Amino acid sequence: MAENNMLQQALSTLSVVEIREFGKFIRSPFFNTRQNLVDFFDRWVATQTTQVALPAADLQPVPAISKPDVETRLLHSALLALLEKYWMYREKFEDPERAKIRLAATYRKRNLPKHFRITLREARQSRERLPWRHADYYHDLNLIEWEQYQYETAERRTESLNLQATSDLMDTAFIARKLRLACLAQSHQAVYKADYQMGLLDAVLQHVESTDLIDIPAIGLYFHCYRFLNDSQAVSHFETFKSTLLEHAGAFPPEELRTLFLLAINFGIKKINQSSEGWLRTTLELYQSALERDLLLENRCLSRFAFNNIVAIALRVGELDWAEKFILDYKALLERQWREVTSSLNLARVAYTRRDYTTALRHLQRSDYKDLLNNLIAKTLQLKIYFETDEYDLLESHLTSMSNFIRRHTAIGYHRTNYSRIVYYTRQLIALNFRDAQAVADLRDKISREEILTEKEWLLGRI
Repeated sequence: MAENNMLQQALSTLSVVEIREFGKFIRSPFFNTRQNLVDFFDRWVATQTTQVALPAADLQPVPAISKPDVETRLLHSALLALLEKYWMYREKFEDPERAKIRLAATYRKRNLPKHFRITLREARQSRERLPWRHADYYHDLNLIEWEQYQYETAERRTESLNLQATSDLMDTAFIARKLRLACLAQSHQAVYKADYQMGLLDAVLQHVESTDLIDIPAIGLYFHCYRFLNDSQAVSHFETFKSTLLEHAGAFPPEELRTLFLLAINFGIKKINQSSEGWLRTTLELYQSALERDLLLENRCLSRFAFNNIVAIALRVGELDWAEKFILDYKALLERQWREVTSSLNLARVAYTRRDYTTALRHLQRSDYKDLLNNLIAKTLQLKIYFETDEYDLLESHLTSMSNFIRRHTAIGYHRTNYSRIVYYTRQLIALNFRDAQAVADLRDKISREEILTEKEWLLGRI
């Protein structure tokens, strides 16, 4: 039954604490007066055999009851509706400070002016005490001013009203949200070739430029971010964005701060891939700042892709000791299935950079590289070691094996092009007559002009 399946999926997300809390919720006659729903939920709870929240696959099915099928479906539907009401209730009152604004509105509607003034003052003060100055902050101040306006129109019809403050706060909240959305759209469409039409965006950008709104971090950050995302040459906008971000990081909640850092980091990686100078150190500093604030963790884990990027960039700017310490300190935060292989691969990269090729090969042989990209990174590292230790027989065999591996895996897109070129240019290096100045110059020029070639620096270094 669809209702049973939907109920089961919803119940499966409840933690132990939420199960207890929902049990109290459905026993409250204010929310539920049907004892059969309480009994039904209790029978489901009794089927759960552990005291920890279980994943959906491990939860017992919602118990059926010996009633006609229609009544069973109605029971499932009613319990699901109660669960949804419980979630809505929690969501609504999760922010007690915003709830004060709604309480002030209730006092106003009931013509209790003293209660209204006290509650609205408390709502305003509580918002000012919070450190965040993001779009929601200005939105809440707008709601407070709106309540104040409605109260004053009933009390003092002929006096000056707070419509200007209400309008200004509404504009600030809207513009901050609009620019944030524009940045996310610009970032997304650069990767997925989507085409988003952002209505009013040009007017918003012009308005920000012609006013002092750009000095508000919630607006200025996204304004400068949109500019550098839309024009990769607008480096001055990136520098202003970065300095503003580091100065006002405490003014944003963690989720939004994470978004801001990732927008900047991804742009830095794009510039690095374009071989633009000066972006390695900048991107590493952004990564380090994000790590200090625990912004790169998802479900308390660090992505292996971010892990690889951080080590690669640190090694390219010569931060070998920092990179090794990062690997050892953050290894435990990698997903368990990728922990050993990712840490071993990156320790091998550190050892290679130190020219300790024996240790590098030992780390590479320690893990089974089931992930395609990790496998290609490891193969590339072996390639470089064989070349630099003049093991040309091993290198020739390795290049053939690597070329066959790339040919078999057609679903890696950009990476297939990149690693195919690494193999191709390594073969060109092996065959190059270094006494032929023209041949050397031609190969150097050919490698330099490649746009997709992550080992360009290494290849040019060998020439």
